[in-house]
Amino acid sequence: MTIKEGNSTIAIRMYDGEDFMKSLTTACKNYKIESAVFTGIGMFRSVEIGYWNGHEYVKKVFDGLTEIVSLQGNISVTEREGDLVIHVHTAIALHDYSVVGGHLVNAIMYNGEIFIERLHNITLLRRDEPTGLKGLNPA
Repeated sequence: MTIKEGNSTIAIRMYDGEDFMKSLTTACKNYKIESAVFTGIGMFRSVEIGYWNGHEYVKKVFDGLTEIVSLQGNISVTEREGDLVIHVHTAIALHDYSVVGGHLVNAIMYNGEIFIERLHNITLLRRDEPTGLKGLNPA
């Protein structure tokens, strides 16, 4: 992973074989990012995507190279513990040109270009909600 920090933007290049969530978490901790939005492009070598059925995430793994059509999310912390939460949605193009998407559970990168934009004077907090999800609460 290569990282360059600007005034409020952090550019990250991820390389083949890197774990997306671990790499992004490491970057957030190293650069003290707790409230931000991000976007990215590139390719996954393997990706696990899920959707919330009202009770749990139903997950599916896609092995093999896929093109990232959309990758966006936010970075926040839990209200009580202050734990980092990275919430990501993605859409990927498969080899047959079909597109699938949902909540990104985990991914192994082939290559990636990620841009994180810090949110100044906004704190993104996650709280437990009756739905079973941790809802976003800007403060």
